[in-house]
Parts: sequence; C-alpha cells; structure tokens
Amino acid sequence: MAENKRVVMVGIPGVGKTTLLTKIVEILKNHKKNVYMVSYGTLMFEVAKENGLTDRDELRKLSVSEQQKLQKLAAEKIAGHDEEIVIIDTHAFINSPEGYYPGLPEHVLKIIKPTNFVSVSAKPEEIYNRRMKDDTRNRDKITLAVIKKELDVQSGMISACAVITGAPVRLVLNHEGKVEEAADKIIRAIGL
Repeated sequence: MAENKRVVMVGIPGVGKTTLLTKIVEILKNHKKNVYMVSYGTLMFEVAKENGLTDRDELRKLSVSEQQKLQKLAAEKIAGHDEEIVIIDTHAFINSPEGYYPGLPEHVLKIIKPTNFVSVSAKPEEIYNRRMKDDTRNRDKITLAVIKKELDVQSGMISACAVITGAPVRLVLNHEGKVEEAADKIIRAIGL
C-alpha cells in the first residue's frame, strides 16, 4: 500500500493558493484519489468561535499563547484524518502584534507529521493586484515592499519546517493565468 501523504501548502495572501488548491483537489479526485483538503485557519477559527471570537482576521491579533492553544487543537483534528492524501492549507507565519509568529511551530509539526511542503509564491505585483481585488477579508494595508518582506519570511519559515521534519519542500510560482501548470508541478513533486 502506498504511503499516505500529508501535504502542507503555504502561501501569503494573494499568491492564488485557494484557486490552486481547488484545481489540485479536482485533478486528484478525477484520478480517483481519496483526498481531504483542510484550511488550518478555518479549523482554528471554529474553535475560537466557541470562545467568543467573531472575525477570523482577529485570530492573528490573539496572544501567542492563545494562538498556540488553537494551533494544537486544530493540528490534533487534522492528525485524525487517514485519507490517502491530506492537504493542509495554511500560512508559514502569522503577522501578529508580537512579530512574525510561525504558522507551523515544532509542536504542530510533530502532531501533523507532514510528508511534503509546498510553498506557493507569485510576482509581488501580481500579489498586490490580487489583494486589492479581494474585498472578502479584513486585510492590513499593503505595499510592494511589505509583500517582498512577507515572501522572504515565508521562505525562511518553510525552510525551517523542512529542516525540522526532514520532509521536502517544493517552491512553486503561481503566475497569473497558469494555475494548471502550477498544479501539475505540485502533483508531480509530491509523487502523485
């Protein structure tokens, strides 16, 4: 029997990660793969709502200790899934009031046990334009310089995750209008 895959996919807001994930899941299901895709932030928010939080974008403003508790609970739920492929949609870091907090600290990695990491990126100008069009979320003000810094932080954080776990990381550029090409690269990289 083939090894189950636990693929952690990260990307800063505006790289097109959600669109890319939708395409990947569609392709995998068309190839009769048993796939489960979960948004780490959504799981954390579901738990936080039980404790009175009403806006998902307020998660990153919680204290680090509160975020750690929510991360642990969400990781435990994810770890309970045994589908052939589990894809975890998350961020490599959270821009919190205390600084850049790892989205995948060691305690989370030990629970989830990822087999692969995918770091999605795009040109800073593409990211900026995508964010400006997204009125569904309560985002911080952005500039190209901020986006470039976020891409650098993401790169460092996901590299650290790969070192801690020994799981490979695939860097993928999601160019405007090339979602199928990026999806194919990811599927090949994780051996599916």
